Order: sequence, then C-alpha cells, then structure tokens
Amino acid sequence: MKVTVLGASGRAGSEIVKELARRGHAVTAVARRPERIPEAPGLTAVAGDVNQPETLVPALSGADAVVSAIMFVDSDPQVLIKAVKDAGVPRYLVVGGAGSLEVAPGQALINTPGFPDAYRAEAGAGGRFLETLRAERELNWTFLSPSALFDGSERTGTFRLGDDALLTDDQGNSRISFPDYAIAMVDEIETPRHPRARFTVGY
Repeated sequence: MKVTVLGASGRAGSEIVKELARRGHAVTAVARRPERIPEAPGLTAVAGDVNQPETLVPALSGADAVVSAIMFVDSDPQVLIKAVKDAGVPRYLVVGGAGSLEVAPGQALINTPGFPDAYRAEAGAGGRFLETLRAERELNWTFLSPSALFDGSERTGTFRLGDDALLTDDQGNSRISFPDYAIAMVDEIETPRHPRARFTVGY
C-alpha cells in the first residue's frame, strides 16, 4: 500500500513510519524538517507544513491512506480533512489522545480530578478533533487513542484493543508504548476494522 504519514518525525509518527516500512509498504513521510527522517527501503521523505495546506495536497495525492500524527494544538481538523479530500485519498487515520476516553459512562478522562494541567490543552483539542471527525459525512476516518501513558518503551507485539473506554491492567495502570501503538495502527491500515470510529489500544 501507499501510505502518507503527517508528522513523521515525531515520536508516534516515526514509529508508524518504521512499522509501515518494516512491512514493505511504500511510505511518504511528511515533516517540516524531512532531513530528520531516517532512510529506509520504500520510504520517501518530503517537506510539508500543516499550517500551509497547499504543501500537503501534493504529498497526499496517490496515497491509499493518510496517517496524521500531529499535535492537536498545532493543527486545524478542518484544514487537514479538506487536504485529504482534495488529494482524493480514501482513508484518513488519526493518532488520537487518551483524554476523551471514558473512565465511566459519560465521564471522560480529561474531566477526572487530578488530570494534569500540562496536558489539558492538547487533550481538549484532541476531543474537539474527534467530534469534528464524527460530524464528517464523506471521509472514511479512524481515530486511534493510546492509553493514558504513551511512552517509548519496548515493542512487545502484545496488547488489547477497546472502543471508547480507557483500558487499564489489573493494577489500574493504563499504558502503551509507541512501537506497540504503531503495530495497532498499521494493523488497522492493512485490515480495516474501525471505519468512521474511534478505538483504543493498551496493555
């Protein structure tokens, strides 16, 4: 498949790029500083800026799917959705956030006592991004939320999937590594199971 990754030099984006390349897909990695993208077979690094959508459409055109791995506070969902549509790409997958996941029916993680203020702006923007997607009537989108702790630990290949509820282990911990998140994202690209829906991944 031909897959374009926006925000390809970030922590999540770079792992998704590596996982796609590992599986033999043709990857276009888009970043403001494409020289930071490590070389890999089947990988093309190009310059693009989410705040300059005219630079995005050429990079997206011809792709089977686009993955957005961009900070929500740094992006406009309407601009990104329009760019994907204008490029004629049939599928749009988004690296989501955990803040909008439910810890109880009707209660989002972002609204729980003790939610870190440092993450509140990004989590709030991620929730608004998801609502924008849910109102979208044309594009085939998927929003993959990580667990509460999203870290750079090992690639295990073992994890669980969920829907709108935060996943926790027997000790109440909620965690997923960037490499294992990337596996779940690429699995979804290869075998779509969550069209026009949000799902989550965790241990």
